[in-house]
Amino acid sequence: MRLTGAQIVIETLIEQGVTDVFGYPGGQVLNLYDAIYEAGDRLHHVLTAHEQGAAHAADGYARATGKVGVVIATSGPGATNLVTGIATAMLDSVSMVAITGNVPQSLIGRDSFQEIDITGITLPITKHNFFVHDVNKLADQLRLAFKIAKSGRPGPVLIDIPKDIQTAYAEYEPQPVIEPFPTKKPSHERIHEAVELINKKSKPYIHVGGGVIGSKTYDLVKELAEKIDGVIGCSLMGLSAIPTDYERFLGMQGMHGHYASSVASNDADVIIAVGTRFSDRATGDKSRFARGAEIIHIDVDFAEINKNIPATVGICGDIYEALHEIVEGVLPKKNPEWMAHVEKLRELEKSFMVKDVGLTPHALMETINSVIDADTVIATDVGQHQMWACQYLNFKKPRKMVSSGGLGTMGFGLGAAIGACVGSGNKTVLITGDGSFGMNLNEMCTAVSCGVPLTIVLMNNGTLGMVRQWQTLFYNHHYSNTTLERKTDFVLLAEAFGARGVLCDTLEKFRDAFTEAYNSDGVTLLDCRIDMDEFVLPMLPPGGSIDDIIVEKKEV
Repeated sequence: MRLTGAQIVIETLIEQGVTDVFGYPGGQVLNLYDAIYEAGDRLHHVLTAHEQGAAHAADGYARATGKVGVVIATSGPGATNLVTGIATAMLDSVSMVAITGNVPQSLIGRDSFQEIDITGITLPITKHNFFVHDVNKLADQLRLAFKIAKSGRPGPVLIDIPKDIQTAYAEYEPQPVIEPFPTKKPSHERIHEAVELINKKSKPYIHVGGGVIGSKTYDLVKELAEKIDGVIGCSLMGLSAIPTDYERFLGMQGMHGHYASSVASNDADVIIAVGTRFSDRATGDKSRFARGAEIIHIDVDFAEINKNIPATVGICGDIYEALHEIVEGVLPKKNPEWMAHVEKLRELEKSFMVKDVGLTPHALMETINSVIDADTVIATDVGQHQMWACQYLNFKKPRKMVSSGGLGTMGFGLGAAIGACVGSGNKTVLITGDGSFGMNLNEMCTAVSCGVPLTIVLMNNGTLGMVRQWQTLFYNHHYSNTTLERKTDFVLLAEAFGARGVLCDTLEKFRDAFTEAYNSDGVTLLDCRIDMDEFVLPMLPPGGSIDDIIVEKKEV
């Protein structure tokens, strides 16, 4: 059939199984939006308040569903407003396709109104990007964008479409949903080396990253842990891959990870790292990381092997195939001394747990745990509240934790929560702070307009909490521009957006308000007043190692 370029874009999205897109209209995508109007019964569009919110929503949608998130923006400032969201997706390996409009090709390079070289700008923060020169190639280039976004290590792809391409006509023939590129087969020789190494060791630790969620290998990880009598820890991106209450799971490791998980990683004699990149937040001082352990690193991305931590055995390729073969090959064993040591670490960790009464971060999270069900999606912004959520919230199913790890994007949470809610269809809880929330609170209007079942837990301490913690520890209490002293009334603000707002200044009020909010439809914001001098502990100092871990505030 003969269609315009704009119609081809929309038909190709539908052909590829896209049901929801996020975006904001503008001059150079008017033809695209006209095609969206015509396809309104087949494609759901979520209008956000800002293009950055749309990018974060597409990101949250992808994380919560495993599908490709799609965002649309116009040229110039519309396109540049996507940059932070695209970079966030890139650093966390999230599959996203960003579609931007541009001025007609005859005006490219002439500093035309709202012209920008968005492919040049986003080249370092995308897996690939396209500038469409020929309407006859448009559908195939869009299909290729989806193929690249979801192949191997996922990531964002941008496709920039000049307006004359959107208005030109070409033949369009529907195609099946595009399959990812074949994943590289892991080396049997390397797998054999890994099996031999594991069989010789008696203190195994499995380090799980986001790649375990993407490859759906969570059950294999547990099977391996059972067979070799080992324990499991994770990076921030690996949270929710393994149920929190699984007996061998020690929680997140690293700068603000669980004490038992971080120390066990340091004390292990073999670390089996799966789908993770050994971020500095997970390792601390890399020269002092797990000095007594040999490393087996399994990842789909060859660039990650030996990039941050040297691997004794590096296995690149399909994670599922590699793990399956390792599980089949290793010998069953028992490591009673190792498990007894880990149990002592768990008991020691319990002694460090915050015992303060009242509206503390730990009490807030435990209250949330007692109310939510296993299908609830937790989204966070970035800061102390994010780390408290990582430390204390319970997850029972994969893809229930939506958080910016690599880029650490304040303002990510609200847009991502909306996208996760739209994609999953499940109740969603946003954990945020007054600093992060202030960055993109305009998306409250999007949440209310969409009618998503979203409960916002705003941990309001009147400061940029994580920065204040660092200033306390490392900058001689010089609280330079971190005490906010803002007059914002978040309860009235929520009501102004059409949501419900509740002030929570006691744990009892929070428990009642959260239960009511969670069990209702629509958007509720809970303004929770906490102490600005609450700390996230444990903590590895920047550049430090497990030898320098701070576990109690009295050590500060």
